[in-house]
Amino acid sequence: MKIRFLMLAMVLPLMFLACSDDSEDNEIKELEKATVFSYNTNAQAIYLDGVINSKAFDDFTAIAEKNPDTKWIHIVNCDGSINDDVNLKLSDYVHKNGFHTRLLKDGMVASGGTDFFLSGNYRIMESNVKLGVHSWSDGKQVATDFPKDHKYHQPYINYYISIGMTKDLAEDFYFFTINSATADGIHWMTQSELEKYNFENKPPQDLTKSQI
Repeated sequence: MKIRFLMLAMVLPLMFLACSDDSEDNEIKELEKATVFSYNTNAQAIYLDGVINSKAFDDFTAIAEKNPDTKWIHIVNCDGSINDDVNLKLSDYVHKNGFHTRLLKDGMVASGGTDFFLSGNYRIMESNVKLGVHSWSDGKQVATDFPKDHKYHQPYINYYISIGMTKDLAEDFYFFTINSATADGIHWMTQSELEKYNFENKPPQDLTKSQI
């Protein structure tokens, strides 16, 4: 299982960096229990806040089926995913079923969360947001340990193609992400990088809420 999320040790006090393998395992177990999707009646949107885990696909589809007219996903924060297979499956479902993503003001996505944001057919970034990328890890090896033509890279490239990138742009973006920072680091994308890879795709101004 490949893991792609912003490690908590990066954002907590330095004293926490000495955590044991047991504490890291416990952290993963707690993240696996979390419910990161919820439905907001006032906004008429599905909210995402947290790390995408192994049950995220089932949690999301259950909410979507109960609210079939809802097509917007509002992202508060998403540090990434602890199960990349589930994240790619979920992101593919979101895109193919006509959902859109909005990264809310002061929000953050990183790693697999950045991949998830890209799944939106329409994508909006509000003010003061951060989008981060880095290499993935399976706990023993990282993406850059494998040659460029290795089969482990292809699911990500295929995903980027499936959401509308050309093959060249998909490959360019993927290898940019895994070379931008190590698995335990993060690169916050610049405005020019966000524009290069077409991160924002706003709906037409004359499109009504009911149409999207």
